[in-house]
Amino acid sequence: MNTPKPDVSLRDFQQLIHTMYYDKDAERGTSGTFMWLMEEIGELASALRAGDDRENLEEEFADVFAWLTTIANVAGVDLSAALQKKYGGGCPGCGRFACECPFSEKP
Repeated sequence: MNTPKPDVSLRDFQQLIHTMYYDKDAERGTSGTFMWLMEEIGELASALRAGDDRENLEEEFADVFAWLTTIANVAGVDLSAALQKKYGGGCPGCGRFACECPFSEKP
């Protein structure tokens, strides 16, 4: 069993997921992989509702992030570049690093 690094960059994590799972993920495709993501989001919702099991909550956040990363791999999206492009200059709505968009708007 490999010992994980204490801190992993987004790019490193995406490569790790690619190395571990890409062949299976590509065969499943984006539609099948998306269904797994939805299942994990449901499990995260349940963990958030329960709110009293920190370990389970952490696991479900990690699972959702891993499945989102999996879909990005299958779709050929570099998550690090996409996030930098959209959020690297601040809020996409107001352009500030501390968002000042009205609560009624989705930034």
